Amino acid sequence: MRPLGRLGWIQIDCPDPERLAVFWSAVLGVEIRGRLGSPPQFVDLDPQSTDAPHVSFQRVPEPKTVKNRVHLDLMVDDVDVATSRIESLGGRRRRPEADFREYGYSWRTMADPEGNEFCLIYDGQPES
Repeated sequence: MRPLGRLGWIQIDCPDPERLAVFWSAVLGVEIRGRLGSPPQFVDLDPQSTDAPHVSFQRVPEPKTVKNRVHLDLMVDDVDVATSRIESLGGRRRRPEADFREYGYSWRTMADPEGNEFCLIYDGQPES
């Protein structure tokens, strides 16, 4: 099937796009690519690879209030090392009491400095 388009950006609404861009650039190991507006209304990160989408942060007036309907899943080699680094950058673990294990995958739920949920995926081997 021929696609109607291709994924170019993952846009994250937030009151402080600069703050989240600094956090996520460290988590993803990429540079901040650019800013639009003054103060910045959009802050865009470099993609992790040539075919990966950009992650971008868009200024909105309201803070996050409920669970995200879309979130990022990050594949990690060592979930404890990744958790410690994310916490040192201002993120937090959402459920310190337990990780999830289901259908051959394991994941830990985290939140960025503005409370946006994301998961650290490890030990992922889908069951046949």
